[in-house]
Amino acid sequence: MNTDIQDMIKDTARAFAQEVLAPGAATREANGAIEPEVIVQMAELGFMGITVAEENGGVGADYTSYALALMEIAEGDGAVSTMMSVHNAPFCAVLERFGNDEQRAQWLKPAAAGAFVGCFGLTESHTGSDAKAIKTRAERIGASYRINGGKQFISSARIGGATVVFAVTDPNAAKGGISAFYVPNDTAGLTIGAPEHKLGQKASDTCALTFEDMQIDANMMLGQEGQGLAIALSSLETGRIGIAAQSVGMAQAALSYAARHAMERQSFGKPIFEHQSIAFMLADMDAKVESARQLVLYAAGLKDRKMPCLREASIAKLIASEMAERVCSNAIQVLGGYGYLADYPVERIYRDVRVCQIYEGTSEIQKINISRELAKRYAP
Repeated sequence: MNTDIQDMIKDTARAFAQEVLAPGAATREANGAIEPEVIVQMAELGFMGITVAEENGGVGADYTSYALALMEIAEGDGAVSTMMSVHNAPFCAVLERFGNDEQRAQWLKPAAAGAFVGCFGLTESHTGSDAKAIKTRAERIGASYRINGGKQFISSARIGGATVVFAVTDPNAAKGGISAFYVPNDTAGLTIGAPEHKLGQKASDTCALTFEDMQIDANMMLGQEGQGLAIALSSLETGRIGIAAQSVGMAQAALSYAARHAMERQSFGKPIFEHQSIAFMLADMDAKVESARQLVLYAAGLKDRKMPCLREASIAKLIASEMAERVCSNAIQVLGGYGYLADYPVERIYRDVRVCQIYEGTSEIQKINISRELAKRYAP
């Protein structure tokens, strides 16, 4: 059962999502952008720093509250939920855990208050899941670092204010000698590419970053030199809980629309909901959405209790992301020919949800994580 605070955050997110996000989702997609005023409103409601401690400018809520809010935001618009997810975790989560007092005051506080949108720069054109294989190079020069290389598939890069960038500082060191840096998106030598043309989530801009002799002060490093891989991996649990929650939210949106349509659409003299084939399809969809929802909340609850939950987060993301595609596909089936038209939202939601099986670790990566935990448990 949710606490009063969790219910308040969930209800606030739901009202905003249904009154503001859902009605404008199609226009947002057509324009390929999230309106600045939407981000301002989300900041005012506390959604840009939900789990960040109050002393660091955030709401100080738990991860269950974060998951509940993200489900509601995703139900309103999946693209907006992606911006919110990346900004909260990994961006704010990394700053809070690895930033020093001065860095948290200078960078985290305004980020948690929604003064700007944060990005996460790990993936490169030649590598995604294998974080140790990145090639972006950061060379120490006196009191600064010179960075050359590039990043790929960076969410919110065009509208973002800063990026946590990972680069190799010691190619000969174990685990790639990777370090993490805070980089304002207007830094000289940083070029943000044009938004990628994608299958879905078109309002959430995704761009490549190029670094050409980009010079940053050494005090822009987060944590210690060589700690970058650990920093990158530190946010996996929260990030996967976030994408699992997002998947549940979008699936719920498709299910709700399909159920309402089935109540109104007449076939053979009665609403198609009264045909058992449709009713059972919707029942199956509802069961799958609810099962995934509980997996997400279970993983978030473990996180709140400061218990290890990489396995549970991986299970939640695997099940929720694959469930969401099936549920959205069935929602199109319930609508029949109308479901295939862009005039109806399930077509957009179906496209938006497909990427959830890819980012924050593909389904295959989740299975690797789960199988490793199985090996630990049952090894002779």
